[in-house]
Amino acid sequence: MNTIAKALATDSEIYLSARKQPFNLLRWFSLISMAVIGTVAVALGAVSTRFVITESVQRDALLTSQFIQAIASAERRHVSIPNIRTMGELLDPRKDKNFPDVDPLARASARGEFLDHIEHLPDVILANIYAPDRMVIWSTNPALMGTTIHSDEDLDHAFESKIPVSASYHDVDKSRMEQKFVVPPEYIFIENYIPLFDADGTTVTAMVEIYKEPQDLINRMERGLVLIWLATALGGGLIYLGLYWIVRRAATLLAAQQKQLITNETFVALGEMSSAVAHSLRNPLATIRSSAELALEFDNGPAHKNINDIIGQVDRMSKWVRELLQSLRPLNDEAEPVNLVAALHDSLMAYEHQIARAKVDVVFEPAQTPMVLSQQVQLNQILNSLLSNAVEAMEGGGTLTLQIEPRDEQSVALVVSDTGKGMTEEQRTMAFRPFFTTKQGGLGVGLVLVKRIMERFGGAVALESREGEGTSVRLSFKLIP
Repeated sequence: MNTIAKALATDSEIYLSARKQPFNLLRWFSLISMAVIGTVAVALGAVSTRFVITESVQRDALLTSQFIQAIASAERRHVSIPNIRTMGELLDPRKDKNFPDVDPLARASARGEFLDHIEHLPDVILANIYAPDRMVIWSTNPALMGTTIHSDEDLDHAFESKIPVSASYHDVDKSRMEQKFVVPPEYIFIENYIPLFDADGTTVTAMVEIYKEPQDLINRMERGLVLIWLATALGGGLIYLGLYWIVRRAATLLAAQQKQLITNETFVALGEMSSAVAHSLRNPLATIRSSAELALEFDNGPAHKNINDIIGQVDRMSKWVRELLQSLRPLNDEAEPVNLVAALHDSLMAYEHQIARAKVDVVFEPAQTPMVLSQQVQLNQILNSLLSNAVEAMEGGGTLTLQIEPRDEQSVALVVSDTGKGMTEEQRTMAFRPFFTTKQGGLGVGLVLVKRIMERFGGAVALESREGEGTSVRLSFKLIP
């Protein structure tokens, strides 16, 4: 019987290990989801950053353009220059003689006021005004006045596109001769091209180039970018953690269900085999025992001891068969309220003679009498198995301690402790495996049955043991509300 049981246990372990290998759901999800969420978060952060910077720069440029256009119109009207002339036509000193209909003093006054406003715009670090031939007709840096700029793609595009304002942000490019700053920028600067048109609004008569370093805008953009990336990182992290928790829980449940399925399959196979073996052994064992008892009545000689040994071995094998069938039968009994203290007293009374014979002291002083969710017969079976193990572990006497410990409002724990020989770490990890036993002549289904019954009624069992110090088994029960 032991050989068959060990072979089946070995087969189940091999099957279990083979089923664990193929696919690690949690690991692959962690890697793939981190890569996907990280990529999406970085992409969203980059798009948001680009949008904020572009929109901020464009908005600032539009306000600057509107302000300059308003100044140009206001200064022209202020000195009563006819509507057929615009500020863009009056800025180039080389064309002063082309407008005899405009009073020279009025033209000079309007141009001077306009340029003064341009020079004192907030955050301006350089301002240039270009004629259509790309000559700098005025600049806040006098060294640039009269210079002609060649091969400037941004300037050419601004003249050709004729859009109200074009803006971009740059670092300092020392190769561009028009970027001769009186006060160099600390970080990046914003370059705006604002065209001034003729009276028909079709021809660009002058191009105002404004270099700005708006510290307040830059600081706001920096704070906005920090918030965007923090929000993106936090959002991505929360999404990842939420999904990871869900998948981890699912993986745990799947693993538990898979383990339970394998256990059930093992118990089904063992049950079928055990049932066949039990039915095959019962009649021969009964015949052997009857024959041995009959021989015992007619023999008082040397064979008497051997006949008693035969009867003892037959009884032990019959006990194995009963335990095996009992441990493998389906647990279909409905849960019911059971008085835990009363069940403990019944089991202690049943083992009273064994406890006294083993010189074991029992410590049991219940402070409460909880009603737990279980089944009377199966609970007695659990307690009997634990008491039997504890008494057998204390061959030279010891102390058996029973404690009822409240855990919370919905559960209570029963701790059964002995001062016996204990278990090694390897033995402790294998204690709940079918057919593993440390007792000579044991079958190794007692703790397996304890675990099955406890889990059947929503409870749990845990075991702690140290070699030479003793063993403690904790049973967690659900309380009856």
